Amino acid sequence: MNELLSEVVDAHGGIHRWNRFDRLSATIAMDGAFRGMKSLSQDLDPRRLTVWMHEQRAVIKPFGDPDWHCEFSPTRVQISSSNDTIIADRDRPRASFAGHDKLTPWDPLHLAYFESYALWGYLCTPFLLVAQGVEVSEVASLEEHDGKWRCLRAMFPDSVATHCAIQEFFFGDDGLLRRHDYRIDVAGGFEMAQLAFNYIDVDGIQLPAKRRVYARQPDRTLSPVPLMSIDIGDIELKTKIAPARTIGACRSSETLSISGPSPLNHMGQ
Repeated sequence: MNELLSEVVDAHGGIHRWNRFDRLSATIAMDGAFRGMKSLSQDLDPRRLTVWMHEQRAVIKPFGDPDWHCEFSPTRVQISSSNDTIIADRDRPRASFAGHDKLTPWDPLHLAYFESYALWGYLCTPFLLVAQGVEVSEVASLEEHDGKWRCLRAMFPDSVATHCAIQEFFFGDDGLLRRHDYRIDVAGGFEMAQLAFNYIDVDGIQLPAKRRVYARQPDRTLSPVPLMSIDIGDIELKTKIAPARTIGACRSSETLSISGPSPLNHMGQ
């Protein structure tokens, strides 16, 4: 494992501690101008998010209607009622963003896919960087007011639903994530940077309770006002009941198993 990656994984609680748990649930409150850019109304009410920590899967409730929730995997997204009636669904959801720019209107399934994959990635960082298929290298650091922020550049495989293939993660002297730079490919590829702060300890795992997302300029400076705020609380880690099934090779229909140098889990197993 990359030396810096090993340090930051340990600083966030360590891969062995992470592997004790199966799911992470949290209350999420989001605000900002981004939804308006996609012709969607703002929803300021807190919602409950559950992410699976060793496969790319998430549920957000409520979603749109108080009785609805969304369910996500890289190959399918759906909105359902509390009695499991499907309100709307979409297979191969990534393909539905073809030709979009940052102001292209989204429908609720676009939003469900975007928020689900994004929040899954945020809550699984930095542990997702050790997964098989993710290539990581240390690149130039940033000089900030509190010292040097060392940087890991990650290249994600096509099987992972995420903002873009190449992303950069910046870490402070304590090894904790400070900044995350990426391009939102599903919204025309415009450049963003996210600041993470107000860390809390949840059963030994370090997670930032606040994130602020800014437009990023070519010189890496940030817009004065965030486009999105994400506040996270009431976090609960759920212990694994049984080990996940694994397979021996990577296929395009598979997603990450976040447990160090292990094979990939097949979605839906």
